[in-house]
Amino acid sequence: MGSTYQAPSLLSVQNVTKRYGELTAVNDMSLDIVPGEIFALLGPNGAGKTTLIGCICGMITRFDGNITVAGFDVRDDYRLTRRLIGLVPQELNYDSAFTVRDVLEYQGGYFSAPPTPDKVNEMLERFSLADKADRNTRGLSGGMKRRLMIAKALMHDPVLLFLDEPTAGVDVELREELWEFVRDLRDRGTTIVLTTHYIEEAEALADRVGIVNFGNLLRVAPREVLMESLGHRSVEVRLHEAIPADFIAQMDALNLEKAGPKTLMLHIDRREEDAPGPGPTDRLLRALFDAGLSIERVDGHQTSLESIFRQIIEQDNSKTPDAPQIHPSPEAP
Repeated sequence: MGSTYQAPSLLSVQNVTKRYGELTAVNDMSLDIVPGEIFALLGPNGAGKTTLIGCICGMITRFDGNITVAGFDVRDDYRLTRRLIGLVPQELNYDSAFTVRDVLEYQGGYFSAPPTPDKVNEMLERFSLADKADRNTRGLSGGMKRRLMIAKALMHDPVLLFLDEPTAGVDVELREELWEFVRDLRDRGTTIVLTTHYIEEAEALADRVGIVNFGNLLRVAPREVLMESLGHRSVEVRLHEAIPADFIAQMDALNLEKAGPKTLMLHIDRREEDAPGPGPTDRLLRALFDAGLSIERVDGHQTSLESIFRQIIEQDNSKTPDAPQIHPSPEAP
């Protein structure tokens, strides 16, 4: 399991536009997915994520622009590209009258290469479904159904796997278990495109992130670069005694504020961290030591990917009249 493809770009989306009447669902979008990465495609409802996936996976064929998978055009070479792609939709899409084993066997047969019993057993073991192999799928728990959906999408050994909201509606424990499945798939050579409303999920899994709004691809960057360039760090210092009245004024070179009678909050610009000499945190701690103040605790904080996502979307919405408000991601159940 886990076919690999060695080239600079596995998926190439070039100037793709898809319109429905006057609505432009995808607007002149260009994107390249690198082999072996987990790419998170983020955006609010109606941003164009599902439409783009439909164009890539062959469910939508009338669009402007070009899309290739492993060098093959998704319209001219659709038989090849559909074999190269696996799709795990958010909705469960297998026949509930079948057993788990039936679902996997039939899925492999759709690609003109019926799976061997060894292949089916491998997938059952890999996704911890072996003891449920001959059980009707109606009797599976929500977590087992999610595992079956991923196993089903991998039966034909795709090199590119789309996961559309893979952990929607599952509990925290199962969500973390599915995260491990996704990381393992990547380690085995499968390239993964993930869409999710849980921004925490993208922060935990993604190598790169693309942010989409109103059909436009606003930004693509490695996750760490995005968080470093648009986020900021802060350091919270709690003292054993009250902060002297004139201490903050003496530290006017630092972006320092009083967060409580005994608590200081230092906000750090990335450029300050890169500057030569002692950094802001070192200077603050040295000043506290020189003032004879004792430290109880020091905590570091980093802007979350969700905060950055909301910042980018809200900036884009500000250019568009009547744009919807963006609310924090719902908590996982």
